[in-house]
Amino acid sequence: MTEAEDRKPRSDEARYDPEITSEFAIPAGLDALRSPGEPETTSEFAVPEGLEAPQAPSGDTEGSAFSMPSTYSAHTAPGAFTPATGVPLVSLVKDAPWQDRMRTMLRMPVTERPAPEAVQREDEGGPAVPRVLDLTLRIGELLLAGGEGAEDVEAAMFAVCRSYGLDRCEPNVTFTLLSISHQPSLVEDPVTASRTVRRRGTDYTRLAAVFRLVDDLTDPETHVSLEEAYRRLAEIRRNRHPYPGWALTMASGLLAGAASVLVGGDLIVFFAAAVGAMLGDRLAWLCAGRGLPEFYQFTVAAMPPAAIGVTFALAHVDVKASAVVTGGLFALLPGRALVAGVQDGLTGFYITASARLLEVMYFFVGIVAGVLVVLYFGVKVGGKLNPDAVLIINQRPVVQIAASMLLSLTFAVLLQQERSTVLWVTLNGGVAWTVYGAMHYVADISPVASTAAAAGLVGLFGQLLSRYRFASALPYTTAAIGPLLPGSATYFGLLSMAQNEVDKGLVSLANAASLAMAIAIGVNLGSETFRLFLRVGSVGKRRAAKRTRGF
Repeated sequence: MTEAEDRKPRSDEARYDPEITSEFAIPAGLDALRSPGEPETTSEFAVPEGLEAPQAPSGDTEGSAFSMPSTYSAHTAPGAFTPATGVPLVSLVKDAPWQDRMRTMLRMPVTERPAPEAVQREDEGGPAVPRVLDLTLRIGELLLAGGEGAEDVEAAMFAVCRSYGLDRCEPNVTFTLLSISHQPSLVEDPVTASRTVRRRGTDYTRLAAVFRLVDDLTDPETHVSLEEAYRRLAEIRRNRHPYPGWALTMASGLLAGAASVLVGGDLIVFFAAAVGAMLGDRLAWLCAGRGLPEFYQFTVAAMPPAAIGVTFALAHVDVKASAVVTGGLFALLPGRALVAGVQDGLTGFYITASARLLEVMYFFVGIVAGVLVVLYFGVKVGGKLNPDAVLIINQRPVVQIAASMLLSLTFAVLLQQERSTVLWVTLNGGVAWTVYGAMHYVADISPVASTAAAAGLVGLFGQLLSRYRFASALPYTTAAIGPLLPGSATYFGLLSMAQNEVDKGLVSLANAASLAMAIAIGVNLGSETFRLFLRVGSVGKRRAAKRTRGF
């Protein structure tokens, strides 16, 4: 072998030459006895000779730990276990809305839920489980993206699964993730699917269409095959919004004008607030078209109304400039997300509630940033804005009730509600402001208590109307709380902070937060009060509500 060949690395054949042994090789004389035919290399986990485990017959194959025993039959399967107190008898009223029936079963332990009765059947075996779960997730995605509460989304998903006869289904809803798990029996592998909600949009017409689809699926007299349900769901996704873009811009302007009249503005203030809100709406659409996040859209949209109010103050025009800014804020305050966030927290969905409230906080900070920038420069150049103007509000009951109804009507248009619901929500908004004005201005009750009582009636009437029409309660409650939103308290808090009166500004902002929480809690309390007196089933069903009390 030459010197060059000595420097070359050894090949695989040379590395495994029989004459070359490993340092882990057994020394000569200590070789273990090997049976004839046994391979040279054995595993360190090999069973020693004489301790071989008995081998199964060659005809049997290794199965999964979750595979069903050969003697198991799903039709004759016993219950999971029998409690010491026995299995409770659960009875549900058949003619109750599916939302209440599904919510009742969701709040029950799995072992106490009644067996599902498959409403929709295609053949003897039923549809494929993965396809049913996929349809369920797509329906839940539309509801969650439309602003529906987490418990109502879970109830809808649960209703779809049980309509196709799937027992032991557990939906799970968070702010951006939907998942559902189905286990046919205690010894079968569970099937789990999930879906992510990436885009959100406000379209209550689409929301109502999804509720009608779920209502048809849960109706024993209406046969909807799986393919038909997919087709209807695709049509719901493709449907255009009921109102064009210019109508939404006009609605935002009228909403701001009506809100300015609520806080004491006149005709000039009405048109000024409307123009400011429409400019802000167009600027927000421009930012959205450029791909900017919603935080910056709210910041930009809050600037034009504040700029018009500051301009009036600099020009010494004899109008209520604060009402212009307040009206513009009414069109931006995220009341829908706030109510949904508080509702999720009150019903035990704390992760989703935290995410929604964090979203509200970001939107509110964006509004604060936009208004504060304008107010700060307005004060620096000599604008005279009076923070104490909040105490001087002219009481004009007829005008304010008409303005509150106009505000609710335009809010309903911005939420893309069906035209058949606009009249009802307009009347509901007028009732809300009438109750608030009677309690606060006439009876001299605190604004927080007055707001909570008015919001409670909004939630009560909203649930009543939704049950009458077998639809979601959101279209009947969200727009009706528009006149109660704390626009003036928010503005005067920001104005005090812009004038270096931080303590006074924080007090006003805390008042605005208290009013917002009163609205959300009042709406939820009114809804729960209606459900409390609605007979859905036996008294034992209420035990599941203990989950929100830490039991």
